[in-house]
Amino acid sequence: MTFVYILECKDGSYYTGITWNLGKRLAEHNQGIKTPIQPSKRPVKLVYSEGLKTRTEAAAREKEIKGWRREKKERLINSFIDSFH
Repeated sequence: MTFVYILECKDGSYYTGITWNLGKRLAEHNQGIKTPIQPSKRPVKLVYSEGLKTRTEAAAREKEIKGWRREKKERLINSFIDSFH
């Protein structure tokens, strides 16, 4: 399974990516390992994740989400958070 994820950066911006290991990738982002996220934007926190069967599906979903405006990303994030309550 490959995950699409959204991180909220310290400055309130969002970063979308894909990974096979969410915990490891989040740690890498926060430690500055193999990440495009600038030090001024760290720490980051995971606000959304979605598991997909293949890397190809995850990459397509990542591209789709990256094309959205902030408001649409926030609706997705809020629906994800609400699913835990």
